[in-house]
Amino acid sequence: MRVQSSRKLAFLLGTAISVMGAASVAQARQTTDQPSATALEEIVVTAERRSENLQKVPLSVAAVAGDQLRAINADGSDILALSGKVPSFYAETTTGRIFPRFYIRGLGNIDFYLGASQPVSIIQDDVVMEHVVLKSNPVFDMNQVEVLRGPQGSLFGRNTTAGIVKSDTIRPSDTYQGRMSASYGTYGTTTFDGGVGGPIAPGLMFRASVLYQHRDNWVDNTYTGASADGTVSPKKDAMGRFTEKDARLQILAKPNDKLSVLASAHARDYSGTSTLFLRGALTKGSNDPTAPRDQVAYDEANNNPQAYKGEGAALHIDYDFGPVTLTSISAYESTHGYSRGDTDGGAAANFPVNGVPNGFGQSMGRLRDLDQITQEIRLASNGAGKLKWQVGGLYFDQSDLTDFYQRGYFLLPTSAGYNPNNWVALSDLNTSWAVFGQASYQLTDKLTVTGGLRDTYDAKKTILLKTSNNAANVSTYGGRRYVRLSDQQVSWDLSANYQVNPDVSVYARAAKGFRGPTIQGRSAVFNSDFTTANSETILSYEAGVKSFLFDNKLRFNATAFTYTVSDIQLNGNDSNGNGVLFNADKAKAYGVEADLEWRPVRNLLITGGASYLHSKIEDKRVYAQVCALNGVVVCTVENPTIKVGANTFAQIDGQPLPNAPKYNLNFTARYDIPVGADGKLFAATDWNVQGYTNFVLYKTKEFYAKGNFEGGLKLGYENMAQGYEIAVFGRNITNEKNLKGVIENYMAAVYNEPRIVGVSISAKLN
Repeated sequence: MRVQSSRKLAFLLGTAISVMGAASVAQARQTTDQPSATALEEIVVTAERRSENLQKVPLSVAAVAGDQLRAINADGSDILALSGKVPSFYAETTTGRIFPRFYIRGLGNIDFYLGASQPVSIIQDDVVMEHVVLKSNPVFDMNQVEVLRGPQGSLFGRNTTAGIVKSDTIRPSDTYQGRMSASYGTYGTTTFDGGVGGPIAPGLMFRASVLYQHRDNWVDNTYTGASADGTVSPKKDAMGRFTEKDARLQILAKPNDKLSVLASAHARDYSGTSTLFLRGALTKGSNDPTAPRDQVAYDEANNNPQAYKGEGAALHIDYDFGPVTLTSISAYESTHGYSRGDTDGGAAANFPVNGVPNGFGQSMGRLRDLDQITQEIRLASNGAGKLKWQVGGLYFDQSDLTDFYQRGYFLLPTSAGYNPNNWVALSDLNTSWAVFGQASYQLTDKLTVTGGLRDTYDAKKTILLKTSNNAANVSTYGGRRYVRLSDQQVSWDLSANYQVNPDVSVYARAAKGFRGPTIQGRSAVFNSDFTTANSETILSYEAGVKSFLFDNKLRFNATAFTYTVSDIQLNGNDSNGNGVLFNADKAKAYGVEADLEWRPVRNLLITGGASYLHSKIEDKRVYAQVCALNGVVVCTVENPTIKVGANTFAQIDGQPLPNAPKYNLNFTARYDIPVGADGKLFAATDWNVQGYTNFVLYKTKEFYAKGNFEGGLKLGYENMAQGYEIAVFGRNITNEKNLKGVIENYMAAVYNEPRIVGVSISAKLN
C-alpha cells in the first residue's frame, strides 16, 4: 500500500521541490534505538493542546527535538539559532540577548522599545511570555520546540497574528532519568545544559534542570581620545562576553489516577554585552560591510554592559473526570535589569559633520520591575470519539516600570549643543482576558473538520512618571503624559483534514487573528509625544499536504499560504533614530514552505526545507523617515521621497515587510559508521541560505542582506548502549560576516556571531 502511494506521489514531490527551488529544514528526530532502520519515527506534537501525530494536525507546524536544539546551541547561542533552520521562521536582535525579535511568514516587529508588542507569541511550558525580555528566557533541558505558523487564537495564550514558538521542557518521570550536554570552544565559550529527576515517593516525582553559558570578551575597544562620559579608555578584549545562569525545579504529584499537580519554579541571572553597532561599516551606495567584527572605537557607554535577573513560578493542575479533563495553569513571572550602549556606534571625533565632531550618543533602557500574572482554565473532552472539544478562558495582567536615558550631541538647524540629561520614567500596564473554544468532528473515516472561536479584550496604558530634557534637569516636555488604548474582537479558525490513504493527508485552513493596540512611550526622551498604533487584524488561508513516501523512508510536508493584514502596525525611525509607531492600510503576502526528512539507506539521514515569501505593504499615503544625519541623507534611497521641513520621507507603498526573507533554504545530513555492537562514528553538517531581506521600511542600496549563509559541522563517536557522545564541532565554520541589522542614520552595521569551534560531550542516564 505504501509503495503504491509513494509512486503516485513521486511526481507531485518532484514538482513541489522544483517549485520551491531547493529543500530546507525538516524538524524531526533521528531514530537512535534502531540505527540500521530506514523507517522514520513518528513526530508527536501538541499544536492543538493534545498529543497528536504531526502528520494528522491540520496546520503548518515544525517540531525541533531537544537534542537537535542542544547541538545547534553548542556554541553558546540561544533560541535565535533556530532562525533559518525552520521554514518561514526568522529571528534577530539589535539589543543583545535579552531582546529577541521573531518573525513568522514575514510578520514581526522591528521596534526596539522595551514595551514593544510582537505578533509572534512565545509559549514556555504552556505559559505565554509576552514582554520582550521574558521572550528571551532561555530554553534548556528541552523535550521539544514547536513553531506554529499562521494566526493562533483558539487555544494558546495571547492572541497572535503571526504564529507561536512553543517550547516544552522534559517533565518529571516515575523512573530515574538524567541527561547532560557540555561544550567548550573559541573565546572560552562554555555551555552546560543538564537535568536529572525521578521518584521521591509513590506518586511524587521531581526534575531539576540547569543551564550555564559563558563567553569571554573578544572585541577590542580602540578609542584613544577623550571620553564623553569619563568611562572609556582603550582596552583589549573589552566587549563580547556573556554569562547565562539558569535553574528550574519541577515537582509532580499524582496522588491517584485522576489528579496531576505540577509545580515549577525557575530563576535567571544574566550579564553580558549589548549589541555592538559598527559605525561607518556601510558606505553610501554599497551593501558590503567593511568594519572588522572584533574592533570598535566607542567613546561612551562603558563598553556596552547588559544585565538581567528574573524568576517565575507556575502551577499546572489536571483533574480527569472521565469524559472530560479540567486544567488550570497559574503562572507568575518577574524580571529586572538594564542594557546600555554606544548607540551611534563609534567615536564622534572620527565622524565630523561640517567640521564638528558628531555623534556623542549613548542610551540605556532600565527595566526596574516587571510583573506578569496569567491564569488559564480549560475543559477538554477525553476519549477517541468522533467529537473532540475544548473550551477555556485566560486572564493576563502585566505591569512594568521603565527608565530610558539618552545623551547626545545633535547639530540642530539653529544651534549645536551637548545635552547630557535626556531621561524619562514610564509605567506600562497591559490587561487582557479571553474566552475560547475549539471543536473537531470526524465526519467520515477520512474527513475531519475543526473550528475555533475566541473573544479577546486587550487594554494598554502608558504613564509618563518623570521626564528631564535638558542639562538643568528640568522638563520641557509638552506631549501627553497618559495614554490608554483598548479593543475587543473575535478571532476564529476553520480547518479540514482529509486522509487520502494511510500515508498521505491534505488539509486546508482559514483563520482570522487580532493584535491589540500599541503605545510607544520612549519618544518622550527626545521631547516628542507618544506614538500609537491601532489594532491590526489578519485573514489567512493555507492548504497543504503531509506524506510518508517510499515505504516510510521519506517524510514530505508542504504548505501554500496567503494572508492580508489590515491596519498593520509598523515601526519606523525619526531623525534621532527613535522608533515611531503607525498603522498602514494593509500588507499582503503569499508563499510556500516545505520540509522533508529522508533516510535513503541505512545510517544516512538527510533533512531539508525551504520557504518562499512575497510580501507587500499597500498604502500610498504612508511615508517613513529615511537615513539622515542633521538633515543630510546618508544612504541611497530608491523610493519616491518628499521633504517635510528639514526631514526626508520615503513612500513605502509596494515595499516588502522588514526582516522578511524572500526565501530560506536549509540542508542537513548525518552519516553513521557502525563500530562494534553498540558504537558508531558519525559526521553531520548543516547549512542555511537566506534570500533578500530588507532591514528597513524603504528601499536602499545599503540596508539589506542577500545570499547570507552559514554552515555547521560535527564529527564524533556515539555509544548507544552506554548513552554518551563525544564530538568536535564548528558553527559558522566559514566565518561568514553577515549583515543582520543596521542603524540607519549612522550607517552602522550589526553582524552575526563569529566562528566557534570546540569539543562537546553529552550523556544520558535512563
